[in-house]
Order: sequence, then C-alpha cells, then structure tokens
Amino acid sequence: MPTSFAPGARVEIRDAEWVIRKAEMTPNGQALHVTGLSDPVKDRSAIFLSDLEDIRILRPEDTELVPDQSPAFRSSLLFLESLLRRTPPTDERIHIGHRGAMNPAPYQLHPTARALGQTRQRILIADAVGLGKTLEAGILVSELIRRGRGRRILVVTVKSMMTQFQKEFWSRFTIPLVRLDSAGIQRVYSRLPAGMNPFHHYDRTIISVDTLKQDVQYRTFLEKAWWDIIIIDEAHNVAERGGGISQRARLARLLSERSDTLILLSATPHDGKARSFASIMNMLDPTAIADPSDYGPEDIKGLFVRRFKKDIQNQAAGAFRDRKILTLECAASREEEEAFSRLAGLELSRKADRSTGDLLFRIVLEKALFSSPAACLQTLRKRLQKLRKEGGPESAADIGALAALEEKVAAIYPEHLGRYRTLLETLRNHPELAWDGSDPGDRLVIFSERLETLHWLKRNLLDDLGLPENAVAVLHGGMSDTEQQRLVEDFGKESAPVRLLLASDVASEGINLHYLCHRLVHFDIPWSLMTFQQRNGRIDRYGQTKTPLIAYLVTRSENGRIRGDLRILELLIRKDEEAVRNIGDPSVFLGLYSEEEEERWTAGMMQSGKSAEEAEKEMLGEENWFEEFMKLAQSEETREEAVDDPPVAESPSLYRDDLEYLEAALNHLASRSQIQREINRDKGTLEFVAPEELKRRFRRLPREIWPENGLFRLTLSPEEMEKEILRSRVSEESWPSVHYLWPLHPAVEWVNDKVLTSFRRHEAPVMHLPEILPRGETVYLLSGLIPNRKGHPLIHRWFGVVFSGRKIVRVEELEDLLERTGLRKKTLSNPGAAGSPDELRKLLHDAVLAGTEWMLARREEFRKKISPRLAREKENLERLRGRHHEKLERSLEGTGRPEAIVQGRKKTETRRIDSLFDQYLKWVEDTLTTEPEPYIQILAVLKGAD
Repeated sequence: MPTSFAPGARVEIRDAEWVIRKAEMTPNGQALHVTGLSDPVKDRSAIFLSDLEDIRILRPEDTELVPDQSPAFRSSLLFLESLLRRTPPTDERIHIGHRGAMNPAPYQLHPTARALGQTRQRILIADAVGLGKTLEAGILVSELIRRGRGRRILVVTVKSMMTQFQKEFWSRFTIPLVRLDSAGIQRVYSRLPAGMNPFHHYDRTIISVDTLKQDVQYRTFLEKAWWDIIIIDEAHNVAERGGGISQRARLARLLSERSDTLILLSATPHDGKARSFASIMNMLDPTAIADPSDYGPEDIKGLFVRRFKKDIQNQAAGAFRDRKILTLECAASREEEEAFSRLAGLELSRKADRSTGDLLFRIVLEKALFSSPAACLQTLRKRLQKLRKEGGPESAADIGALAALEEKVAAIYPEHLGRYRTLLETLRNHPELAWDGSDPGDRLVIFSERLETLHWLKRNLLDDLGLPENAVAVLHGGMSDTEQQRLVEDFGKESAPVRLLLASDVASEGINLHYLCHRLVHFDIPWSLMTFQQRNGRIDRYGQTKTPLIAYLVTRSENGRIRGDLRILELLIRKDEEAVRNIGDPSVFLGLYSEEEEERWTAGMMQSGKSAEEAEKEMLGEENWFEEFMKLAQSEETREEAVDDPPVAESPSLYRDDLEYLEAALNHLASRSQIQREINRDKGTLEFVAPEELKRRFRRLPREIWPENGLFRLTLSPEEMEKEILRSRVSEESWPSVHYLWPLHPAVEWVNDKVLTSFRRHEAPVMHLPEILPRGETVYLLSGLIPNRKGHPLIHRWFGVVFSGRKIVRVEELEDLLERTGLRKKTLSNPGAAGSPDELRKLLHDAVLAGTEWMLARREEFRKKISPRLAREKENLERLRGRHHEKLERSLEGTGRPEAIVQGRKKTETRRIDSLFDQYLKWVEDTLTTEPEPYIQILAVLKGAD
C-alpha cells in the first residue's frame, strides 16, 4: 500500500470509489478527505485514516478505455473539463483571485503575490484605511481555495464588521461564511447534538473576537479544531500591549497555532513600540524574532505589506475621490461664553481636580463641553453625586464650584449652542452640505465621541429637521453585535428608513458607510489623529463614487484660555490633512500610535496652557522611526511593486468561459434528470432550479445565500454583479439575488462533481478525431501529480504521450496539444467507432511508463530549483535558533537567583526553543520535499484515423 496519497487521486475504499480532496498527516497516517464517486456514496463526504483502512489506488495501467458515443464528444469534454478544474495550480502566479466580482487595482494583487512566494502563507496586510484590505484578503483566499488549501476557513473580526465581511466574501468571491453572532450561536446549539464542536460541523465560519473571548466553551472548541485559513481582522486589537497579555492576545496566539495559513488585517498595525509589533510578527512566524525589544528589518522582511493612498495613486486611477474639507466656524453664544468663563476660572481642591492619572478634571469637563452641554452635564452630575456622598468641608467647596458651572452649562439650550445652530444652517442652506433626508439614496453621518451627545442630537434633530423617528439612528458600542450589524446594513440600503446615522467611534473602525453616503460631519473634533483617520475613512475609501465632503464644526470663543485650547484642536485638523497629502499616516506627528495616548497628549497641551504653535513644535514632524523601520523591512520586491504588476495566469479550459461550460453541463445532466434552466448568452446569465441533491449541499452553508424558491440566477459579468450588490441595498432582501458565475461558486462545484461521473470507476474516454489528428497518431492524455510529504501538490501537469503507430514520438504539454489540435476552438463531430479498445489498451503500459519518466524529469527540475531555497530556509532557521539561545543566555545572566533555579529554567526554555525550531524545520522539509513517485492518471485517448 502506498505511503502517501495525494489530492485528486482516485481510490477504492470499502468497495466504493472516492476522489481525494485533501490529505493531512495524523498520528494514524494520512487523514483522507474524500468525496464519493460511485453509488451509494455518490456526492457524500467522508474522512478515512490511511493506517486503518484498506485503500487501493486505482492503477493507471488498469484503466478501462471506453469509446465516447455522445454527440460532439460532449461527455468526454465535460469529463475532462471537470478534471481540469480540479487540477490545482502549483506555480506562484495568480490564477483566479484577480477574477473576483470587482475591478481590482494592481496594488490589491500584491499581498497575494507576496503570500504565494512564501513557504507557507502567513501575512499581515497593513494597508491604510480605505484601500480595500477585505478585498485583498478575498483575492488571496480565493487563490488558496483554487489550490486546494482553503476548504476550512475561520474569520475573526469585531462584531460590527461581521455582516459586512460575510457579504463581501460571498458577493464578490462566492466564499460562504456561516455567521456565528449571538443569534447564530443559538441556532448552532439548537441544531447540533450536545457537545458537538460547531467548528467541525461548519467548514467556513465568521465570528466576533468578543464572542470567542467571552465564551469559554467556544475557546475549548477552538483548541480542538484545525483550519486551512484563519483571518483575524483589525489585528491591532490582538497585539500584546504593555506588561500583560490581554484575553484577545491570548486568543490570537492560540489561533495562530491552529492553521498553516494566517492572514492578519489592520490599518494601524503598530503602536510605535517594538514589543507590541513583535507580538503580531511572532503570530505569523514564531521563529522570526528572538528578542521582541531588539530586532531588525531583516527579521520581519516578507511578513507584511504596508501602503498608503499616496503610494498607490498611479495604480488606482479613478478608484479614489479627492476628499474636500470644510471647516465651519461657529460663534459661541453668550450662554456658552459664560460657561466657558466659569470653566476657565474653575478652582477645585487637589483631590477633586484629578481624574485618571495626571489628567485634571477641568480638562475632562472641557472635553465633555466641547462635545455637548448634555455630555458635560452628565460628567458634572456624576462627580457632584460622588462629592455629596463623601461630604466634608473640602468637598463642600468643590460642590459649590461645580454646581455653579452646572447652572451655566444647563442654560445652554440647543438654540444657544453655536455648533448646533451652524449645523442646522449648513444642512438647510449650504451649497454642498445641504441635506434634508428626502432622498433615500443620500445619507448623512455625524460623529461624536460621547453617547450622551448622540442622544441629545437625535432628540433635537428629529424636530428641527422634521424627520420621522425611524429616520435617525444612533450607533454605539453598547449595542449587541446583531443590532450593530443590522443598523450598518440598513444605512447602506435605500429601502431602509434610516437617513441620518449618529455614530460614536465604534463606527470608526472598519465598517463601510460610503455606499449611500459621502457627507460626514464631526460634531465634536477628535483629540486623537488616529480617530480622524478612522472616522474619515468610513466614507473616504475604495469604492466611493462621489467626492467625500468632510465638515468640522469649529467653535470661536472670546475667552482666551478656551480659544487657545480650541486652536490645538484646529492644529490636529490641519495635521490630519497634511498627512493625507504627504505622508499617509497622521499618527506619525505624535508617534504615540494609541488613541488613548494621543488624547492624553492633547489634554496635556491644554493642561499646560501651551499655545498651538508651541504644541506644533513638540510634534515629531514627518519623521517616524517605526514607519521607516517598516519600509526597510519590506523586501526589494515590494519596493518595485509600484511599477511591476503581479504575474497572473489563466487556467486552461476546453470551453470559452464558465457560462458555456455550465450550459453544456446542465444540458448533459438534464438528459438524466429534469433540471429547469434558462441561458442568455448575450447577457452572460444563467438561471436554473436547484435539484434536491444541490439543496443538500447548501444545508451547511449560510441561510442567507440560498436563493428564493431554489432559483439560481448567475451572471458572468463583474460589472453586473457590482450593480446587483448596489441593488441589493435597495430591495427588502439585503443579499444579492444574483450570484457571481465563476469556478468557486458552490453550484459550479456541484456541477463539476456531477459531470465527473460521466464515466464509471477507473474509465477513460476514447475520442475518435480523424479530422484533427494526423493519420496513425494516437495521443494518451495523462495527468501527473507529485505531492510533497504533506500530501499537497507540488507538481501537477497535464500532457499527452503521442504515438505514431505503436511508437512514442514525443510528450506534449497540454497547452501545446490544445494549440496544435485546436481541440477547444473547433466544433467537434463524433464519427463513431474509433477502432478496438483492446488495441489501444496494449499501449497503456508504454504510455504510463513514458509519462512517469517525463514527470520524474519535471521532479528533478523542481528539485534543482527548490534545493537552494530549502538550504537557505534551513540555514536561516539554524541562525535564528542560535539567536533564540543567545537571548536565553543573556536573560539568565546576573539574575541573582539560585543556580539550580537558573539551570532548571534554562533547561525548560532550551527544550521549548528546540521543539519550536525542530517542528518548523520538519514543516519546511515536508512542504518543500517531493514524494519519490508521481501519480499518473489516464484522462482520455485521442485517436486519429488508422
């Protein structure tokens, strides 16, 4: 019995024929993931352990040759096409990802090109806000699925992003992700037997990081599951910060060990601190960095891509609209000035004037008042309640001062707040920002940091703009995951009543608000440059079709202290715009890389009484050591990406396109069982009613993707699909009713499996082609596969062994054979009998022998090419192993601990380091080392005239 089985091989197990979809190494040999080809296991999936089963690979020499009698050789062509579509690419070119339902800019293909060049695909996509990281991830995942390395997928994201991510992956790449939000989890538990791991039941899922963090049982399930691909969105949230390790960081560390492929996404991948960024890099490659506080660009080279809008402008012509900034001056009212004056002169005891850390409570109040009177009153009243509860003479003085301020703030009614008056006037009369909510295709988003401000805005805007209650919605972090997802989805759907979204900064991370919205108003000005970037990126992003209009409401006060503090906020507005034009990342000016730290810096400037000019001098300018460090860490290939497009390839096919293939396949299947179908070649569309066995396949897929009444409507056109995605936000049904027609659609995969059964177990068709092949020529069409030690294909080729009479004259690659014969271009006619199959069978042994020798030559070519790379990988791993041991030695020096304890720890850590490197070294060797013998399959025999 063979020691290794490869994907694509036909095997006989328990008196049934199966095709191997995936082969994984286990303690009991290989775990073979198979799909049944013969009755009664047809279309069923199973897993067999090679050491525990009697498994027979069906020998190519024993293949039964069957003359194809079907019209125009339809059965043979469909059979061969199905096999072609199962043949995974083994080179580093992009074969399918670029064909998704989108118009990808070249820069969006670079992460996939980078990942395919790696031994294993583990990468951080760190492009700036709005450049399309979800699409870039979809391109890579599609490519891995095509290569047989994406059957099981787990996506982990923030709860507000789940639906958006799920819909993007399905609409553009037909990758179905089962959403395990709070409602989805309950559905899962109700369907599964008690104790069953839901991650074993569903192959492709999306779940929020907070659900995993809070649900102990789900973390247990994670430890017992394995995926082909894991994606962690907003990955900066799982970095290790400070001295401890958060629950999110522990969870991410666990996930990084549960998959070969790991894709991390983040627009803000670092906080300027080496140790924090090292924790993300170590998730991708735990051998890369020996000392998290001391490493260089070479240690992390190739593990990430990082671009800003300015870096890719020449590759994304027309993909982005230049934003327009409007700074609207708002004169403070008399009531505001009185409150400002009272606040500026506020004197509190030392105890009362401290908030958190060294921050003065006066600054906390100022920040709240700059948001809204309602927010300031909420903060004031909480502190007054606390002081009254404490009592004492010192508290009494503070209570008096704060109560006097409370009275002044409470007197600022909506009509007295300059920013609110300006907002109303702007929405009513401004030439560009005027908006009344009457157009369902024109939405508005207003951001504020404080929830109390958002509720205050809603109460007042409903009346002053004359909007119905359901036209205004508040989005905030206290909402459940399903509530957040539903609201974000409704905001991008014309049929939904919501017109105005009042959003806290929970909406500033990741989510798309640009579908029906190009106007954004900052009701309060952020105290963090990172918040500017996140907020504005919700509408100023890839796919925005109108000029993004971003408005800042800037208060003008007569009070000197308040005026100075507001000028610091205006400085932040200006610096954000400078960054967008010249640098890319506005956080470089402060170098803090944390919204909390940036807000503390801003508060510190105000607290110290420094002017905006003095504050600007304390900024770092445009130099940023960590961003420069990351640029150095990107390889030479990345720096050339601005001029070189990633290599793409079109996989060979016997049909013009997917529609022609599906048309032929459904016509063929309809001859066996009734399948209602309608095809429009001019429009590139196909409609058909799903038969029962296709329904069964969809039972473990997301309910949202099942079409109404089981009627599949598919289109070839990415442009039409884009329109359908937009239309889906207009209709009551929020998911596209038309699906993208391409090879990864589950219905297309079902068709592949069905037409594969055109010939019985271990049969190959004989095609009599006297009009195409020269007299006396016979071509045995073969496929040859050589896997690595893990069972993954390293070399997979189709070729023809060409006979003239009984003599082999050459071995011909598939593309050359197709080009010479015109097989895929001509309309074939089937003249009938092709001679005796027994005569053709006599040449099988020689054909297989020649094919084996040809594949072994390809194996030797591959070995010569890969050997230097394998040697470099081994050498690099040994160098890194040495660095890890050196770091261990340094950490144990001069600790002052007893020698026995030091030696014990040294022994334990040495074992851990060696185990880590030994495992990874074996993984590299198993991945890059070919099995000694190819698997040969007889696909067809092409016979010329005798």
